[in-house]
Amino acid sequence: MGTTAVYQAIKQQLEASLFELPPRVQGHYGIRMYRMTGDDKYANAALVDLYAVTESQAFYACNLDKPGFIGSAAEEAIEALGRGPRASARKKALDSFPEFLFYTDVLLRFASRIDEFGLEGPCHDKMIAALKATDLKQGLTSPEMIESWAAQLANYVYWAKQLGVGDYLKDYRDAFNKVYPASRDQNLDKAQFRNKLYGMTHFVFAASGYYQAPVDASEFAWVLEYFEANIDRILKDATDDIIAEVGVSFLLAGKDDSDVVSKTRRHIVKAFDEEHDIIPSPRGNPDLALGEHRNMLAMMLLQWPQTLSPGPYLAELKATKKYLPKMVTPKTAPSAKSKKPDNLKK
Repeated sequence: MGTTAVYQAIKQQLEASLFELPPRVQGHYGIRMYRMTGDDKYANAALVDLYAVTESQAFYACNLDKPGFIGSAAEEAIEALGRGPRASARKKALDSFPEFLFYTDVLLRFASRIDEFGLEGPCHDKMIAALKATDLKQGLTSPEMIESWAAQLANYVYWAKQLGVGDYLKDYRDAFNKVYPASRDQNLDKAQFRNKLYGMTHFVFAASGYYQAPVDASEFAWVLEYFEANIDRILKDATDDIIAEVGVSFLLAGKDDSDVVSKTRRHIVKAFDEEHDIIPSPRGNPDLALGEHRNMLAMMLLQWPQTLSPGPYLAELKATKKYLPKMVTPKTAPSAKSKKPDNLKK
């Protein structure tokens, strides 16, 4: 099968079952398809996600001044990491700053998503004040955290910058490169090599506002050149998710003609399972809810648009503007049709 046929098969499979997927998975798909196509028909999947994150922000942000709330919420977030070696490493990394996960993976995550839609959520000012009063540098630059969570930390860094609550980009980039110098590569096991790659792709993805605008290739030359130099090992040792992300990083930088793009595309087409019309997990699981992220990335890699569509700005779209949650308000933002969102301006 060719790239177009694989793209269409995955798209048909996901969209036929979209309403069966959890709200945040529906949102992940709809938001990215909107940014890839500019088609308003995907906005309602984003609206489903908005309802979920708005309710969550209302609970967490509006209770910030309740005695003991942050501590208990942080404990719940850490417990939700689950069990197993990866979760244990993450929990250990959080020992010295247990509230870090609450401020980043809870508050920043929900607020940044609402912000991407051109909106402000409940108790916004209270939440912003709390985030500004918290120094996240310790958690973001901890070697143990970077070795456990490189990609997520990149997200947190850019979300903090997006919301205007702290600029940790240089600190994190320097710490990341100190943990993962090229000289260490030969000693990285498969899990740590993947973590490094995943972190590097997310520097690019987060800078693009998650596929809302292209990135400057020169700014991320250190990432792209590393991928070019290590593409053979990447294709051998990385997961399909990461391999697709490596290819998409070049597309975001305007390097469509790179050999890395063609090599990653060939790999993804080969990974496609014709029986299930999906790219399964490394263990062969075709579950759509678990595999939407991987397959959405594959679709992006296989059929990249000429232009990206920022948003969706749900208060401006006819399909969604009458159905917004009552707890959100539109920002005084530039028109979605004419300007980049504030967080993507250079």
